[in-house]
Amino acid sequence: MSDVSTLSPMPAVIDALWERRAELSPLDAEARNAVVAAVDLLDRGKARVARLSGGEVVVDERAKRAILLSFKVLGMARSQVGDFQHHDRVPLKNTFDGVRVVPGAIARWGSYLAPGVVLMPSFTNIGAHVDAGTMVDTWATVGSCAQIGRDVHLSGGAGIGGVLEPPSAVPVVVEDEALIGSRAMIVEGARVGRGAVVGAGTILSASMPVVDVRTGEELGRGRIPDWCVAVGGTRQKEFPGGTFGLPCVLVLRRLEPGQRHDKAALNEVLREHGVNT
Repeated sequence: MSDVSTLSPMPAVIDALWERRAELSPLDAEARNAVVAAVDLLDRGKARVARLSGGEVVVDERAKRAILLSFKVLGMARSQVGDFQHHDRVPLKNTFDGVRVVPGAIARWGSYLAPGVVLMPSFTNIGAHVDAGTMVDTWATVGSCAQIGRDVHLSGGAGIGGVLEPPSAVPVVVEDEALIGSRAMIVEGARVGRGAVVGAGTILSASMPVVDVRTGEELGRGRIPDWCVAVGGTRQKEFPGGTFGLPCVLVLRRLEPGQRHDKAALNEVLREHGVNT
């Protein structure tokens, strides 16, 4: 990760406002206008909190600062959708060009939803970026600043964690064509590689070891490789009080790069190990 503030599409005034953030309030109209204009760039997809560059996740700290400043310069306001009333500083999103939004879905202003996205009853938080063709299934959550790629499927109840502070913190990234199984949790800036299939109930955090079951090799921490099938598991470790199983993520199978997911074949792989998507 590196500081790319000079390349940020966000206005430089955000940095100046950040330096005097302690004195800002909703009464400062000039600051509020600047921050709203900056977060509008995120809402329209003209800017984003993070992107992949050379295989690394690069964070736009200025974009993160704009989001954090919005909580300083926006006052509490009441809004209503049908019979439901809300009272918050951040309004609901109202730009849905080419997006299918099923009743019960909630997306906050400052999140970007590309054309072709489908939101079942779910929640998408400020700063999130959801790319074209992605399905956010029922009761799934896309946390603040999470970056979700193209043609991703977030299955029912999947939880994609959010992060706002500090501004340099890397958000969760789920790359193109990944499938996140029901009730799986991807948190703490963890990353799911392109085309990866993550089994139901799997938990991946930034410190979680990822292990190849064929070799026993630890492939790294907090990142599931591209084009593989992965599930939650444990590995044994010796302690003074005995031998205990610590959580990890197990890579069960490698897929051919670029291979489209064959649901029947994937289910066969997962059923072989007693899990599913």
